[in-house]
Amino acid sequence: MGTSADAGGALAAQGRTLCLPEPTGPCQVGTTSLHLIDTSRPDPWAAGVDARELMVSLWYPAVPSDGRPARYMAPAESEFQLAARGIIGVPPDALSTVRTNAVSDARPTGPPRSLPLVVLSPGFTAPRSALTALAEDLASHGYVVAGIDHTYESFATAFPDGRITTCLARQDARPDRVEKVAAGRAADVSFVLGELTGAHPAWQGAALMDSSRIGMAGHSAGGAAAIAAMLADSRIRAGIDMDGATAAPIPDHGLSRPFLFLGKQSNYTPGRRSAGILGKLKPGPVSTWERDWRLLTGWKRWLLVAGAVHASFTDLALLADQSGIDNGAGLPGARSLDITRAYVQAFFDQQLRGKPQTLLDQPSRHYPEVTFAFPEADTHP
Repeated sequence: MGTSADAGGALAAQGRTLCLPEPTGPCQVGTTSLHLIDTSRPDPWAAGVDARELMVSLWYPAVPSDGRPARYMAPAESEFQLAARGIIGVPPDALSTVRTNAVSDARPTGPPRSLPLVVLSPGFTAPRSALTALAEDLASHGYVVAGIDHTYESFATAFPDGRITTCLARQDARPDRVEKVAAGRAADVSFVLGELTGAHPAWQGAALMDSSRIGMAGHSAGGAAAIAAMLADSRIRAGIDMDGATAAPIPDHGLSRPFLFLGKQSNYTPGRRSAGILGKLKPGPVSTWERDWRLLTGWKRWLLVAGAVHASFTDLALLADQSGIDNGAGLPGARSLDITRAYVQAFFDQQLRGKPQTLLDQPSRHYPEVTFAFPEADTHP
């Protein structure tokens, strides 16, 4: 939602409720939360904690009902998130009142072993709820979606017993710290996949999932972790990095599974470099995409979104607009969500369902903000 902003009471003055756009698919969407504990490894961030606890939200096709929509996040999580981001002028619980579209604990539906599974990983310090609009949309098109809160990497994570964990992790430009975040998230993803697809699954609707069709998408640190997770876990058939500078090195023999880069034009245009101290040029985040592009040996695309900012690929740009907060985007949050939803769904429809998508082959008049990048010496696959 931006790092520091004063909404000036705009939300209260407008008398508006923050809300997510309706999903575009034919299925009603249900959601539930899982509290999972990995006793096989200590927590990477909390000293002396000998197990890794995770909160996971699932979104899925559901039997139609008139049940209540799920809460976006807990009031305490909202208070921590807003305070940590320096956002004032809105009620502390504002994010807990965001209107969603998925019904809490609705009964899942679908033919047995028919629904692809997509894992979503949010940005560093962001909660899993920041990708709710994308998750709801995928679920409305027949996907099961698992959003992971990476404990101690979010500003706040609420657990069922009332505990609120805050951010203990540190991420900066040091390669060892960036790689630690990516590796830890890859381990989280593998554990969650095991809990959902193993012999004794943690979710009652697990029998509806096709465990041979699993994908992953992430934003920022979560996008960077998509490559790390794919390298660590062959169950993940396809991945998406949304605006995240990658970290985990791809082996020389390459990664042959499908991958999509989706980023803002201002930072991720191939060959572009950012100005460093005293105006000297240094490699920008895009340099990691160029490094990895050469080692992505399967189907791949590099898409750029004009006018987007970092938050544009999440709910936060939309919620900022609705709150009267200027986050510097040249693209309305509602429009950037439309774009994100369309291209993410097209990618997974093609890669997990085998349905070719012309949207991924050429520019579209419906989305003129999106351009295809072809790094130097690369040929169109």
